[in-house]
Amino acid sequence: MMWAKVLWMLLLLCKLSLAVLPAKPENISCIFYYEENFTCTWSPEKEASYTWYKVKRTYSYGYKSDICSTDNSTRGNHASCSFLPPTITNPDNYTIQVEAQNADGIMKSDITYWNLDAIMKIEPPEIFSVKSVLGIKRMLQIKWIRPVLAPHSSTLKYTLRFRTINSAYWMEVNFTKEDIDRDETYNLTELQAFTEYVMTLRCAPAESMFWSGWSQEKVGTTEEEAPYGLDLWRVLKPAMVDGRRPVQLMWKKATGAPVLEKALGYNIWYFPENNTNLTETVNTTNQTHELYLGGKTYWVYVVSYNSLGESPVATLRIPALNEKTFQCIEAMQACLTQDQLVVEWQSSAPEVDTWMVEWFPDVDSEPSSFSWESVSQARNWTIQKDELKPLWCYNISVYPVLRDRVGQPYSTQAYVQEGIPSAGPVTQADSIGVKTVTITWKEIPKSKRNGFIKNYTIFYQAEDGKEFSKTVNSNILQYRLESLTRRTSYSLQVMASTNAGGTNGTKINFKTLSISVLEIFFITSLVGGGFLILIMLTVAYGLKKPNKLKHLCWPDVPNPAESSIATWRGDDFKDKLNLKESDDPVNMEEDQVLKPYSAPTDFIDKLVVNFENFLEEVSTEELGKSQENILKEEKNKHVTSPYCLHHPPISTEIPQRKPQQLCSRIPEGTCSETKEQLFSSVQSLGPDHLCEEGEPNPYLKNSVTTREFVCLKNFKTKPKEKFSVAVA
Repeated sequence: MMWAKVLWMLLLLCKLSLAVLPAKPENISCIFYYEENFTCTWSPEKEASYTWYKVKRTYSYGYKSDICSTDNSTRGNHASCSFLPPTITNPDNYTIQVEAQNADGIMKSDITYWNLDAIMKIEPPEIFSVKSVLGIKRMLQIKWIRPVLAPHSSTLKYTLRFRTINSAYWMEVNFTKEDIDRDETYNLTELQAFTEYVMTLRCAPAESMFWSGWSQEKVGTTEEEAPYGLDLWRVLKPAMVDGRRPVQLMWKKATGAPVLEKALGYNIWYFPENNTNLTETVNTTNQTHELYLGGKTYWVYVVSYNSLGESPVATLRIPALNEKTFQCIEAMQACLTQDQLVVEWQSSAPEVDTWMVEWFPDVDSEPSSFSWESVSQARNWTIQKDELKPLWCYNISVYPVLRDRVGQPYSTQAYVQEGIPSAGPVTQADSIGVKTVTITWKEIPKSKRNGFIKNYTIFYQAEDGKEFSKTVNSNILQYRLESLTRRTSYSLQVMASTNAGGTNGTKINFKTLSISVLEIFFITSLVGGGFLILIMLTVAYGLKKPNKLKHLCWPDVPNPAESSIATWRGDDFKDKLNLKESDDPVNMEEDQVLKPYSAPTDFIDKLVVNFENFLEEVSTEELGKSQENILKEEKNKHVTSPYCLHHPPISTEIPQRKPQQLCSRIPEGTCSETKEQLFSSVQSLGPDHLCEEGEPNPYLKNSVTTREFVCLKNFKTKPKEKFSVAVA
């Protein structure tokens, strides 16, 4: 029995230790919906097990209490409970306590206290008209109906919210109405003339902390007035040939002017500075006009008008052609926020407090739209992103304005949204070498850039090889690739990149050379230099040793004495004609060179070969042969006499040894005997024999030149005549 009680106690303790109570309800909030219900809410935590709630209320200033009925009780982790009429009393004070219960136990919240007037919420009012009052400018009158479900004795407070029809920013006005009339009115003043406004209204009991919802929106328009004013600007163009300057005038409604303001026309008048007598006027219905002014300073005035009057005068000073403008803007930058483009600048002139900002798209052609705006008492300018086109580059310039003078502008460029380029750069390969190539490409047109070009990337790849890349800055449009392979085909393309990405350009192919121009020039220079050096060495060698050079260029003519005629006519002829055995070594070198020789006038001096033995051995029988047989056997190799009419004389000039040199190599006695024998032989033969052709001589047959001799019919009585003998 004891053990049973102990076991039961242990089980109870374990159950209590494992029990998980629900979380305590927090953040209790109650609202009294007038004549509808009283609702309380709280913030329960996510429970591990099923939990249900009860809301205990005391009312009638604590005399009564109740709990949410079964139908309205919160179950399944619901966190609200409503008490319905007729148990709702007003005015009254309530106490509220929330209980959370699950299988393990109950958890109660703190007790809260509520005054119904402080938590009362009523329906929104209903606006039925928003209109202007005749004769009252810049005012709208709003009329509405008081909420039906609102205490008649309570004073209601109101919030009127309004904005222009094209704006997203609301303005609010708070006021209180104590009368209990259903039709309420309110006059909204200090509005813009001839402008549409959107109105909405809410209300609440004066003691309550809860506002009603907003009423439906209602639109009203203020009365029209004379034009508010104009913002005037100009674009100065270069002077023409005739000296006139085109000036483009532009104007628009001044900042703060009514949105619906309309002008019937514009009056323009202008004149040179300090000379109003030359005033000219122009009337136009456009918002731009081009003037042609001289080189002087001009003043321009513009007003707009409608049926109610004219706007204030807009004035602009056009500087002289050679006038120097001041510069005070030192730096400027454009940055993007979430939904705006902000331009900021720095100025060195603190007295300048007015600036003119102009912007237009940077396109290849003339800009189609040109905008400007005046900024005062600030050094920054803001524009909404949706007012600019994405992927378009805008030129933004800021002009300082000091009273009536306009200073030198400062410009920058900006995108409100960037994208990848619509097209890549057009590429070509120039100056192809054996291991190098120069790549050039063109800039992408402005309309296709879609952003600021950050860099260019060159991708190139050899046939069946690895791809390489080089990245260069955006201001580089040419790059020289090096370390290529000789005589190899490559494919190449260039990619242009912005902040949003890159686009590849045209793909080209090229092939490196097998030999370069420099190498050809080097080889040519090397060969030419070698020839030049060889020529210089040859000339130097010839100057140093002229005889050897002469021997190399002009070799010795073979000595006739060493030919086969020496053996054919005997040793005696060879001994007499062997010039190598001469004792004159000086003339030996000179004899080795053939020299031109003219026909001598003396018979003895012309004799260069000793024909003594040769003439003695010529037999009478050989001389008696007919001339015809000799001509058939030997043509053009004969001894010719100038006195033989049937054979014309032939004279060929050949280099010969001088007779003196020949005699110098022969002993004196022999030389004199030879002369006498020659004379006697000639006389014994007679003129007829000398003129006849004898037996062909192998010595004469092998000769390539002829020597001239004097042929005499009568040596003693006839003058000297020339004849030629072929000599080997």
